[in-house]
Amino acid sequence: MKDTTKEKSKQNSCWLWWMMLGEKTGCHQLPERSFFIKGYQFPVCARCTGVLVGYLIAMPVFALKGICVTVSIMGTVIMFLDWMFQATGIKQSTNSRRFITGLLGGFGIMSVQLYLISKVINRVCHN
Repeated sequence: MKDTTKEKSKQNSCWLWWMMLGEKTGCHQLPERSFFIKGYQFPVCARCTGVLVGYLIAMPVFALKGICVTVSIMGTVIMFLDWMFQATGIKQSTNSRRFITGLLGGFGIMSVQLYLISKVINRVCHN
């Protein structure tokens, strides 16, 4: 079943809203570094998509299992190295690798933030 013009216009308006929201995150939104679904570009690039997914995964993992700060920091270092190798031209990255390193980095960043917040809360509550 084909979309009517009105339905397509509504889809385009929704997509534009998400793209503007993605721009506010600070993402460069380069099409060649982004995923697409049904011809629509994701509102953030592959690495930022991974970071956001990593944030979401880290919250329940932290609540249920806790985290290893060293492993979390390693995830952020891996993301930084992938970015640096690409930025300096040492190695060209792919969207899949950007997503995976973004996922590791996002998980690491959020895990460390949650760890630090929990330490501050424990210190405040026990003093």
